[in-house]
Amino acid sequence: MRTTSRKLPLAGLVALTATSALVLTACTDASQQSGSGATGGSEETSSALPSFDPSSVEVNEEAAALLPEDVASAGTLTVGSNTEYAPAEFIADDGRTPVGFDIDVIHAVGATLGLDVEVQSADFPAIIPALGTKYDAGISSFTITEERMQESNMISFLNAGSAYAVASGNPDDIDPESLCGLTVTVQTGTIQDEDIAVQSSECEAAGEEPIDVLRYDNQADATTNLVGGKAQVMYADSPVVGYAVEQTGGKIEQLGDVFDSAPQGIVVAKEDTELAAAIQAALQSLMDDGTLTEVLDAWGSGDAALDTAEINPSVG
Repeated sequence: MRTTSRKLPLAGLVALTATSALVLTACTDASQQSGSGATGGSEETSSALPSFDPSSVEVNEEAAALLPEDVASAGTLTVGSNTEYAPAEFIADDGRTPVGFDIDVIHAVGATLGLDVEVQSADFPAIIPALGTKYDAGISSFTITEERMQESNMISFLNAGSAYAVASGNPDDIDPESLCGLTVTVQTGTIQDEDIAVQSSECEAAGEEPIDVLRYDNQADATTNLVGGKAQVMYADSPVVGYAVEQTGGKIEQLGDVFDSAPQGIVVAKEDTELAAAIQAALQSLMDDGTLTEVLDAWGSGDAALDTAEINPSVG
């Protein structure tokens, strides 16, 4: 969540029932609690979620040797994540277990380094400031930007893009090239949040109506208000859009193509260069043996995996 770009459309999980009330409930719960218990579905919905077993990953001793002593001796990597952004990171139907492709990736990284992983739910804007104190690392669909690299070390592992969504059939005949005067919903603190403000300013500068931006603390509410008609457009990472299309039973659709592709990564404190190097080595190992692609592919995003893990890569 994460900053102007996001991903390739995601293969859906289980489409939910079609009544308006159930669809709205499903949208809200899907991003936060997923599966059966939270959405009123069945055990089969829960079992449809991909399952990753970290014990299948072998320890890479060379990567583990790069760990700072305090993390190695603790034996646990404490990770902050905003678990309200399905399918990247959200809460399972037990109401407490973080799941999603980012969650599986960080568990694979931990296993490669011989560490247990403890994922703690956090407000998205609070993760980077808490690195090195509350959290060893953060994983939360962080698009890599120059501004974020000034505050933290960012280790790339996938490429992502942004996308728009509208009501199915595009009843307002919306042109994705011009959102002036429309009501657009975003999650607070994301790149899309930042970008839509710029677009709105450009509308005003051109003498057109500004964009009416509806900001929500979690992606579920952003999706819900598109489905319910309060907003005309939703702006999010493309895997999030793809997931929302599936979860709403096709009540919404992607508008136009994926754009602004950019790398996303794991974040660690700026001064924690040893941990950054260890995570880079772990991610590279997972890339080289195909595990990263397998993990992402289980969630429909295998094509988004990068071939090279870089610390603070050059971005446009």
